[in-house]
This record gives sequence, structure tokens and C-alpha cells, in this order.
Amino acid sequence: MATPLKQPHVERRIFQQRLWISVLIVVLCFALLLGRYFYLQVIQHGYYTELAEKNRIKRNRIKASRGLIYDRNGVLLADNVTAYRLLVTPEKAEDIEQQLNALNAIIPMTQQERADIQEALQYNPIFKPLIIKDKLSDQQVAAFAVRQHRFPGFHTEPYLIRQYRYPVVLSHVIGYVGKITEQSYLQADKQRYAADDYVGKTGLERFYEQQLHGQPGILQTVINARGKVLSKQIEAAPSNGQQLNLTLDLALQQAAYDAFGDNNGSAIAVNPNNGEILAMVSKPGFDSNLFINGISHEDYQNLITSPDNPLFNRSIKGGYEPGSTIKPYMALAGLYYKLIDRDYRYFSKGFFQLPGQDRKYHDWKRGGHGEVDVVNSLAESVNVFYYDLAHRLGIDRIHDFLRFFGFGRLTGIDISGEKQGILPSREWKRAFRNMVWFPGETVIAGIGQGYFVITPIQMAQALAIFAAKGEVNPLHLVQQEIMPEPIPLAIDPADWQLVHDGMVAVVNAPNGTGRAIRSEDYLIAGKSGTSQVYGKSEEDIYKKSEDLPKELRNHALFIAFAPADKPQIAVVVVAEHGSSGSKAAAPIAKKIIDAYLQPES
Repeated sequence: MATPLKQPHVERRIFQQRLWISVLIVVLCFALLLGRYFYLQVIQHGYYTELAEKNRIKRNRIKASRGLIYDRNGVLLADNVTAYRLLVTPEKAEDIEQQLNALNAIIPMTQQERADIQEALQYNPIFKPLIIKDKLSDQQVAAFAVRQHRFPGFHTEPYLIRQYRYPVVLSHVIGYVGKITEQSYLQADKQRYAADDYVGKTGLERFYEQQLHGQPGILQTVINARGKVLSKQIEAAPSNGQQLNLTLDLALQQAAYDAFGDNNGSAIAVNPNNGEILAMVSKPGFDSNLFINGISHEDYQNLITSPDNPLFNRSIKGGYEPGSTIKPYMALAGLYYKLIDRDYRYFSKGFFQLPGQDRKYHDWKRGGHGEVDVVNSLAESVNVFYYDLAHRLGIDRIHDFLRFFGFGRLTGIDISGEKQGILPSREWKRAFRNMVWFPGETVIAGIGQGYFVITPIQMAQALAIFAAKGEVNPLHLVQQEIMPEPIPLAIDPADWQLVHDGMVAVVNAPNGTGRAIRSEDYLIAGKSGTSQVYGKSEEDIYKKSEDLPKELRNHALFIAFAPADKPQIAVVVVAEHGSSGSKAAAPIAKKIIDAYLQPES
């Protein structure tokens, strides 16, 4: 029997099946849509509300102003001034390379700067402004302003930049700031530092970075969907860096720098009564303003290749033999250990010999000085007196006694980069040279030679203790309350006075090595010294150092304090390759003392 062509019930069943499938699909789609809607509107509501708020409200960082630095009299030394820089936002710019070429006519850029920009563009987010050039001149800012329409995505903005008002004379003390390095930024507190911040690199700027930097604030900006700014409000005000008030006297600092003339070296002036550094010079200095925005390759090469080494801070890093400036401390040690006294006499015949040895340790004066006491041994700087005293003291007692004056250890002064120096001992030589100590090394230690290495700042600390007759006032550059402590040695006041009398004789006695700087207005106590640059053979001992090429001449040293009865200032001077402490370093010390005690003369 043939199947009918039309089967209404089959067609009805197929239609109903298709209808239900279609309904089910529609229901499922609506269910998925509702589920997604529920997920976005309910479950993810907080997330998208925050995201929308971020699109509507922008929070930008407000940089804090770096703390200012003043001298002891309120003279501004380190300031913040307004400068302008050029930036580009890559997503808003067109052909950046072509625009930079066009900009070069009004804002010249070196090949290195162009290379740095190209490298930075590879890592900088396209929506984040990138600094193209800092510290634009007024002419460059004006020239760009009238042409800005030709450079979409480019704009200028003001910012504060560090400025040093006395950059050369204070270059080593204040130091300088520079852009934070990538490594430093990774280790920095992100709440306080940004990748384009400036930080202290050397000197006080580095030591007091945390105090000077300050705390940034937050600026809240409300915008609409088209990016139009609706309002601005400071959400958190920035907290500017702390102000530093130094103990330095700018006028004295300048006088000390000028006192060197064409010579290089270090000078430190300190108030021995409270440890305040009044002046601290390392000459030559350098223009610290060059480093703020990144020093040019040419300028940096000139600095690092200069034979005068202007970047080297001689005051806290320079290592020198103390030479005869160690003799007052040696005399005090002899008195303390009862090896000499006021009535002690020693006959100087021009050389000293250890028992059983042929080697002669010569005096600076051929034939010797004859019979001398403690005062004359200092006034005439009699080497053999201190050869003999050192031999009798022994290196162990010398080391232990001198350590109380700060030799061989850091002073802890509040500036970065201080070096420790060397106070020689048996243990030191065994540890660093793997050798035993020899008696001859003790002999020359008595006149500050051999392994001895001190820094000018250590000499200043020791001299301040000495001038204050045992009162220890830690040296410092920023004004603060310092509680003095007595040196932990029970030294007889009469012994202090005897050695002080010897230092007074250096300057004021007819036979004193420093008599050329004697003053009619106040009593100066001092001691000259020389720091050997190279070892002399026996036949060269009595030759004049001035006859040698300058780079082979001894360094000249002089320590002094005044007025001798009630010291107000203690001065340490190292004149590099100056040959003679009394001829080269002493006049510098006198000029510094005069500038402080007689500022108007």
C-alpha cells in the first residue's frame, strides 16, 4: 500500500520538536545573558565600580620640595629653583622621530640624548609622558610655546631643580643630587620615591637623604567620559624635606679655600669646645651643579682625567702619613707612662740607633740639636728625641694610647664616604701583611712614618680632643646637641699643659719651626709636619725637597689652635706636595685662624 504524501501528525511532531529546541536555545541564551548580567552587576560590582572610578578620578603624585641647606649664619647654600622640561606622550604623538628632528632647531639634542630617548621609548608605556629634555632655557621654552601646535603630544612643564649657590667651594661638603638609578629605585620606598626622582649622591645630600627628600602628596583630578577635567583637589598635601642648618661658616670656608692659592690639599677648622666643623675644604673642588641633570660626557671626562683629581674628597678620604704632627701625642704618651717628665733631657747628636744595630735613623738637622727637653723637642721638631721615646714606649703602648684620640678609626662625622686610615700595630701587620713587627718600625712610628695613614678629619678630631685637654666632642656638620665625654685616660693636667707649652713654642719661640706665623694679637699653638711621598736614601735626607719635581715633593702638614689658653678654633692643613709644613701649610692655617678670630681685619 502506498505511503500518503502528506503526514500531518509527523510534520506536527517535527515542528513541535524544532519549536521546543528553539525555545530551549532562546531560554538558555537569556539565562546566560542574565547570568552574565548578574555576574557583572552583582558579583563583580565592586571591581568595575573601582575601575570606573579610576577612569573618572585620576590620582597624580605631587613631589615634595627638597629641604634647603643653610650655613651657621643663615646664608642659603642649597636652593630649589623652577626649571622647565620637555615631555612627550607617545600615544598622542604622530611620528616622534620626525618631530624630534624638527624640534632640534629650537631645542638642540646630542646624539647621546637621542639614543637615550629611543631606548626609553621601547620601555615607556605609550600613555605615560616621557621626559625628552630637562632644564630648558627661557628662550627654548618661549620658542616651543609659539610652535607647540606643530608638535602634537609634546608639552613643557615646570619642576623644581636643585641649585647650589657656592658650587665649587662647597662641592665636597654638600655634595650633589642626581636622578635615582634603577637599582636604587627598586630598593626604595615606593610611597616616597618615583622613578624620576632626584636623590643625594655624595656629601651631606647623600648622608641626610631621608631628611631632605620629604614625603610626596596626591592630587585628585575628576574627568568626564570625554577626558575633560571637571575638578582638581589635593587629596594629601606634600610634606617638604627638612631644612639643614650647618655648623659651617661660609665666609671662613671661602677664606680657607682661597688660602691655598694655586696649591691643592685639605683644610679643616673645628671648634674644639663643641665639635662643630667651621670649615672643611678639599681643593680643588668642582661645579656640583653640573651633575644635577646628568653631566655631559665631555665635562665628566675632564673631571676624571684631571691630574688634580677634583672629585676626590681629600678631607675625609685622603690618606697621609701624619709625620711630625704626631709628636705632641707621642710626648703626652711618654708623660702618661712616666718615661719622661718636665725635667727630662735628651741629647740629640743627629741620629738614633737601636741597641746592637748599625742602621742610623737620622734627624732632619745635620749634627743634631744638642740637649733638648720636652718643650724644645716640639719647638724644633727633634726627630731623635721621638725615635728614642717610641723605642721605649713600644708599639703596643703607642697604638693603645693614640687610639683614644681617634687614630685608626672612623670619626663618625655626618657625611658620606669617610675612610678609616691605619693605626699600625702588631695585630694589624699580621692580619694585613702576614708579617711580624720589627723594632725599626716602632722607631719611625714615633715621627708618624711607616705604615701610619690618617685622614685630615681624623687629625681634626684628635686635635680637637688635644686642644680641649681630653674633652671629646664628636665632629659634626649639621647643628645638633652633642654631649661631650672625657677621654678615658687619667692624664695629669700638668702633662697637658707641658705639651701645650711645647706647641706654643713651635710658633712663638725664637727656635720654633712655625715662628713665621707668630701673631701679635693672640697666642697660636701649632705643630708642623711632612708626609713622605717617596722613601729617601741616606744621602738624600738632607737635600731640599724644593729641588725635586713637584709631584715627588713631600706633603706639608700643620696643626694649630688659638687662642692657646682658651682655644676657640683648631685647624688642620694638608698642602699636597708643599715640601715643608712650616713654609707651605702653616701660612694657610694662619690665614684661616685670622679670618675666624679677626673677620673684619
